[in-house]
Amino acid sequence: MPKEPGIARYHYKGEKFEILVDPEEAWRYKRGEPVSLDKVLITETIYKDARRGDRAPSSLLMKAFGTTDPYKIAERILREGEVPLTAEQKRRLIEEKRRAIVTFISRNCIDPRTNAPIPPKRVELALEEVKFNVDPFKDVEIQANEAIKALRRVLPLRVAKAIVEVYIPAAHVGRAYGPVEKFGKILKSEWRRDGSWRCELEIPAGAQEALIKRVNELTRGEGRVKILRVV
Repeated sequence: MPKEPGIARYHYKGEKFEILVDPEEAWRYKRGEPVSLDKVLITETIYKDARRGDRAPSSLLMKAFGTTDPYKIAERILREGEVPLTAEQKRRLIEEKRRAIVTFISRNCIDPRTNAPIPPKRVELALEEVKFNVDPFKDVEIQANEAIKALRRVLPLRVAKAIVEVYIPAAHVGRAYGPVEKFGKILKSEWRRDGSWRCELEIPAGAQEALIKRVNELTRGEGRVKILRVV
């Protein structure tokens, strides 16, 4: 059975432009996967109203896109416009986003009674209990912070910070200082006579592994990260 076409839309100064697409391939394309536009487009026609078969005139296409090339126009519509989702695609996106939210909370929150991390399964069950609705298009960190507020009704938790000591040898300071600083808040900073740099840094508890990996990359394994405490 042939797939039901979807309609991707783009709005420009009060005008609407539409293209007929394969919903699965269109969403893969929008997510940056290597998909040919030939697989995405059902037809090369650019419409003002696809359901009515109302084509967009060339003059309007030039005004909105600076070209009449259907592939260049379709690329912009797919990148910047609204791409249709099937029910199954939306379900998968919600599930992916839910897992990312659970991971964020589990990595960045602790039980204040024990100072222990909160297991992902416990977070999942608590999200179900408070009936937290996941938006498939909203940023993970924004939704995670909203979820944390809701979870506090049923789950004792606190956003945890880690205090870490970072040592960067002199040969790598120029390259590493900026990226390390961006990980969190510098509490102490010490420049040594040999040109090396040591600092104490406050970072989200869940960023420990990422910081260690980044320091190793920037210093070719010669830098050090020591976890001092979790607060």
